[in-house]
Amino acid sequence: MDLALWIAAGFLSLAFAIGGAAKVVVPKEKITALSFGRWAENWSPSAIKTIGALEVLAAVGLVVPPLVGFGTVFVPLAAVGLALVMIGAIIVHARRREPVSIVGNVFYLAVAAFVAWGRFGPESFMG
Repeated sequence: MDLALWIAAGFLSLAFAIGGAAKVVVPKEKITALSFGRWAENWSPSAIKTIGALEVLAAVGLVVPPLVGFGTVFVPLAAVGLALVMIGAIIVHARRREPVSIVGNVFYLAVAAFVAWGRFGPESFMG
């Protein structure tokens, strides 16, 4: 179980570090020009950058604390944060009638929920 949680956290960390960094550095116009970036049309550039920064912070929080042996409570908290971001993304894509994007968001939500459940529960670093 511990290995599965590490793999899931590592996967989420990589995915959200890349996606979040892109939201921070890529201009809104370039994001919205992409077929999967149309969601950003309804958001200000600062809101997009804020979402990206939160994703990068969560990506760090998923793997760095247990690696340095300090602040391991941030792992499940980061996973919960990403789950909340994914719930927001599902709502945005549902309002925009983008079912393909919702499928991906549900997948990330499930992985984040698995990490949060495992690290708050049976495989807690604090136990």
